[in-house]
Amino acid sequence: MTGVLSGRRILVVEDEMLVLMNIERALTALGCSTILVAATVRQALALLVQQPAVDVAIIDVNLAGEKSYPVADVLAERRIPFAFSTGCGDHGGRPDFDSRPVLRKPYVRASLEAVLMELLNDEPIPAAA
Repeated sequence: MTGVLSGRRILVVEDEMLVLMNIERALTALGCSTILVAATVRQALALLVQQPAVDVAIIDVNLAGEKSYPVADVLAERRIPFAFSTGCGDHGGRPDFDSRPVLRKPYVRASLEAVLMELLNDEPIPAAA
C-alpha cells in the first residue's frame, strides 16, 4: 500500500508521544505528504483554522482528560472524514458519532491502513446530527 496517501494531508490528534510516533511512521510509509499534529483540543482547533485543507483525521477521544468532541464537531461540519482512536473500547457519550470508525489502542499499522482506506473511500461520511 505504499504511496496510497500520496498528496494527502492528515490531522492526527494524539497526546501519547509513542502512539503518535507510530502513527507518523505508518503515515510516512504510506506516502502521506503532510501530517498535522495536535496534542490538545485547543491545538487541533487552531490547526483547523490555520490549515483548513485536511483530507482525513485520526482523533484520540481522551486528550489528557479532555474529550476531543469539539474537534470532531468541526470536522463533521466540514465533512472531513475522521476516525476516533481510544484505549477505552469505544468513543463514549456521543451517539451522533456512533457511525464513525474507532481504532482501539493499541492498534497495528494494518488497522490504521484499513480505517484510512475506509475513510478515503468515495462514500460520503455522514455529518453529525
